[in-house]
Amino acid sequence: MAEITASLVKELRERTGAGMMECKKALTENNADLEAASEWLRKQGIIKVGKKADRVTAEGRIAMAQDGGKAVLVEINSETDFVAKDDNFLAFIDSVAKAALASGAADIEALKSAKVASGETVEEARAAIVAKVGENVQVRRMVRVDSANNVAAYVHSGKIGVLVELQGGDAELARGIAMHVAAMNPPHNKASDVPAEFIAKEKEIELAKMTDKDKAKPADILEKIIGGKIAKIVNENTLYGQPYVLNTEQTVEAAVKAAGADVVGFQRLAVGEGIEKVVEDYAAEVAKAMQV
Repeated sequence: MAEITASLVKELRERTGAGMMECKKALTENNADLEAASEWLRKQGIIKVGKKADRVTAEGRIAMAQDGGKAVLVEINSETDFVAKDDNFLAFIDSVAKAALASGAADIEALKSAKVASGETVEEARAAIVAKVGENVQVRRMVRVDSANNVAAYVHSGKIGVLVELQGGDAELARGIAMHVAAMNPPHNKASDVPAEFIAKEKEIELAKMTDKDKAKPADILEKIIGGKIAKIVNENTLYGQPYVLNTEQTVEAAVKAAGADVVGFQRLAVGEGIEKVVEDYAAEVAKAMQV
């Protein structure tokens, strides 16, 4: 039996939001396997699909640039939010987004050699801003769209950026959809985009959560019950199935179809996704320094 350490329990709590005792039991039941323990908790009905307490705290901003159907988003990271609000940093990220749009760069490597308005490359300008603000600054990610359709580029509070491509409809609807994606972060566009493996796993989990009495029902009734639960989960995980944030009386799909439109696709960036920020204990650092 693998050891159930405090750090494992802590990580499972952060992943799932479940209580400490539930996490410890889940790890015990699953030989300290985090993935298996997380799934076990869901099967017990303790956590809901997609419910996690992960908190990404890396700093920086999302910059955007757009010219009609051409639009880009660029994520640029700094060490502190103080620098992310600095006028020099903000001018830098704006220049990088404009360079990304003008150059046609499709990825970060290509963007590094693109020229900003001053004539420097993006990489040269990055080195200059590092020297100026005294922090490490990284041009981390970018996404772009180039289309004859309606395109919306939306950035919320500098932290979340969204690109939406809409066939039909108008610029106002495209922007509304982009705002929805920023707020609700749907993993998929439509039900047809949801992987079959995801649906199969959800069926397994929903079946495991059912009581013996429900499982004893006729196969056709059981299939309808499971089908209804899966349809709800699919709606929660797709843009088209979610209630539209600008009019919660209808789904996004209904709003789009009413306008004779179709969402071709969307891309979303949030500052610091996937980056684990090191939390410094300044009191400990001072105490350590005093001992030297």
